Amino acid sequence: MDGVTLLAPAKLNLTLDVTGVQEDGYHTMDMLMQAVSLYERVTVRRAEKLRVSAPGAALPLGPKNVAWKAAAAFFQQTGLLAGAEIRLEKRAPVRAGMGGGSADAAAVLLGLDLVYGARLSLGELCRIGQEVGADVPFALAGGTARVRGFGEQITPLPPLPDCLFVVCMPGYGISTPQAFAAYDQVGADARPDNEGAERAVRAGDLAALCPCLGNALQKASAGRDTGRICRLLTGSGAKAALMTGSGAAVYGLFTGARAAQQGVTALRAAGFDRVWTLAPAATGPIVEEIF
Repeated sequence: MDGVTLLAPAKLNLTLDVTGVQEDGYHTMDMLMQAVSLYERVTVRRAEKLRVSAPGAALPLGPKNVAWKAAAAFFQQTGLLAGAEIRLEKRAPVRAGMGGGSADAAAVLLGLDLVYGARLSLGELCRIGQEVGADVPFALAGGTARVRGFGEQITPLPPLPDCLFVVCMPGYGISTPQAFAAYDQVGADARPDNEGAERAVRAGDLAALCPCLGNALQKASAGRDTGRICRLLTGSGAKAALMTGSGAAVYGLFTGARAAQQGVTALRAAGFDRVWTLAPAATGPIVEEIF
């Protein structure tokens, strides 16, 4: 094949806890993560050199771009002397805690594997992805999973029962390194119940899941609108509302479309215009087109 286009889902953190800090400053984590139906569109073509484009997006497109890093890591690990032309159609907001960059990297790894016929296993792709970013292995696996350590310990879980997420992105993003630096200073005022959340997911019990949700980074977040958005969502019927990742996006979990629409209406009436209604997604990147 000459190229492939993939759709790679963004993610939400159902839970996020910080379990330790290493001497090098990196944090270990314990999280329940959920892929959602907001897809990055990534096209990978054979080429002699490596090039990344992202029309309309304000992103670094050279070696600092995560898609570039993923491609470079793939070629280094496989020993292939080749390049790629990579086109990113960004749909997930940037600096939102929704894993858009990790989704791009995951799609690039899978796309290069298909285009160049490397036939790497998911585990092998995840090991390459871990070099690029902590969320890339989950972005490759997708679905619902408990993720621990530095993102490399993934326990797949059953799909969530029917539900919808109303996601709100305020008019600013949050730097992940700054969020963790703030956490190191102020800590958390509440932590999720990861064990309870996993049991509830395995039992297919949304009512038991919702009280277990939480994000240990939320107190340290620079998201000045987080509390207000959460109140708007819970006031509209969300069973839980919290920040995802290191922010700035905030979401509510709804059990019906009518209540979800009430959440959307309340957010837009309050002046928030970047709002999505999303469903759980069952997989990582999927092939849209081969050419």
